[in-house]
Amino acid sequence: MKALTNASTKLVQRYLPDPFLFVVILTMAVFLLGLMITSSGPLDMVVYWGEGFWDLLEFAMQMVLILVTGYVLASSPFFKKQLQKLASLANSPGQAIVIVTLAALVASWINWGFGLVIGALFAKELAKKVTSVDYRLLIASAYSGFVVWHGGLAGSIPLTVATEGHFSEDIIGIIPTGETIFAPFNIAIVIALFIAVPLLNRAMMNQKEAVTVDPELLEEDPGPEEKPRAEKTPAEKMESSVFLSWLTGGLGLIFIVYYLSTNGFDLNLNIVNFLFLMLGILCHGTPKNFLASVAGAVKNAGGIIIQFPFYAGIMGMMVTSGLAVQFSEWFISISTEVTYPLFAFLSAGIVNFFVPSGGGQWAVQAPIMLAAGEELGVDAAKTAMAVAWGDAWTNMIQPFWALPALAIAGLNARDIMGFCLWVLVLSGVIIGLGLILL
Repeated sequence: MKALTNASTKLVQRYLPDPFLFVVILTMAVFLLGLMITSSGPLDMVVYWGEGFWDLLEFAMQMVLILVTGYVLASSPFFKKQLQKLASLANSPGQAIVIVTLAALVASWINWGFGLVIGALFAKELAKKVTSVDYRLLIASAYSGFVVWHGGLAGSIPLTVATEGHFSEDIIGIIPTGETIFAPFNIAIVIALFIAVPLLNRAMMNQKEAVTVDPELLEEDPGPEEKPRAEKTPAEKMESSVFLSWLTGGLGLIFIVYYLSTNGFDLNLNIVNFLFLMLGILCHGTPKNFLASVAGAVKNAGGIIIQFPFYAGIMGMMVTSGLAVQFSEWFISISTEVTYPLFAFLSAGIVNFFVPSGGGQWAVQAPIMLAAGEELGVDAAKTAMAVAWGDAWTNMIQPFWALPALAIAGLNARDIMGFCLWVLVLSGVIIGLGLILL
């Protein structure tokens, strides 16, 4: 395993481009595929790209907010103290790798944004405690927990099909989460990943090739020190007011209770963002501390802000030209009732490279995959979860979603993707077998 890992990390270091260049290359690849496979001409593809460029602005803002609010909450004194306590449990590099993987898996299953952020922050705390651990593998292990997100509580596809009025309701009706997220086959896949991924990450550890980091470099910049003043101005008093934070956060929590009591456990992106925001305000104590944390969080969202429009443009070309439909139909053409969930999973994994949005991808694939599944006699809930798992699976080698964790860690995609490649292989086998056999 160590030899394979060394080979993959060297390969990735040599050939994987920067995430922004990666999306540019994907843009060119989709453009050429559209010309070769569909009836679209060069101008058609340019128009599809330009018209789709801003189609995901609302979703992009939701993504930025979930990363910012997740970072703010995870970096609050209360949560940082809990992370430090957890980090004290690790006394060796192997223990650090296993613990951070489990923590990231749990956090990502609860909510993907929280998982990305909490995993990276926890990894930094562990690196301060266990100085001999390979920092690249530690961050890769934190990111590997992201593989379970679409099988968890914040999975956008299972939550979409469980929501009244969703766009596929006339085809499949309402599918409760008991048949998707909490279905026995999905729980079994999640449990298997919780066991296998930490063990794989531990097996990839090679102390002879370990890249370590000075713990002092991981300390956060406290910012400029304030000079003591005899008397604070009214504005400064408000900025340091615990009362204002508690009043705002308290009102927010009241709304959360009201929302859950009237809508049930409907954790859509907006309500998750709202919950994280209010808890972040409460946990930081004062508006000043909260805003300082927000300033640090926004730096980590830069990659998503600039790249999401390009992915929206790619999605515009994929959808309008018919490329996404042709990919899906090809997999459907070679499927049977038994193999269909596997091929739905694989097709979703491929489409995910070009449409890195669970909801956006479902909008593209749902009409085709659901109709084919119904014709083959495959349960709609199984089809939905096969697409959901495919969307999550190839994130292991799609550097886009690693950007927040990499920004927090101070690394680049080439540092971790060699390790994540093997997580992709193992998780693909587990998910594929689970979808076919269970």
